[in-house]
Amino acid sequence: MSHIYCPECGFQSPEAAAYCSRCGALLLRESVGETTMRLGPDDLDDELEPAAAVPSLVVRSGGGRAGESFDAIGDRALIGRSSECDVFLDDVTVSRRHAELVRDGAAYTIRDLGSLNGTFVNRRRIESIVLDDDDEVQVGKYRMTFLFRR
Repeated sequence: MSHIYCPECGFQSPEAAAYCSRCGALLLRESVGETTMRLGPDDLDDELEPAAAVPSLVVRSGGGRAGESFDAIGDRALIGRSSECDVFLDDVTVSRRHAELVRDGAAYTIRDLGSLNGTFVNRRRIESIVLDDDDEVQVGKYRMTFLFRR
């Protein structure tokens, strides 16, 4: 018998199941037959300029929001459960004003704002740390990846 793993809680459900037996999350299946196109230098338009580096937080898991991203984070972005936050994460595991992301020149620093459950970067609890590209940021039950391609 084949199985599928829940993207939210990791529970092993039967392959025929549409929803997780443990948490009720929608079970995603890998699509078959995807095609990847490859472009060479001759295929690109010469008038296009390289895109500017835009930092973003991409939700990897938590709250059924996997794949959602928060782009164009400015000089200061609040992360929390309050609807006034720039990165709004509506869950009781997230404090109203949980953390903040601050730009200092070319670097971005995340700082915990005294949250009850803490802020984690690469599975370590932090008070404040400079983020690198592809760092994992955990706020409550949400796991996000910080992307800043230069």
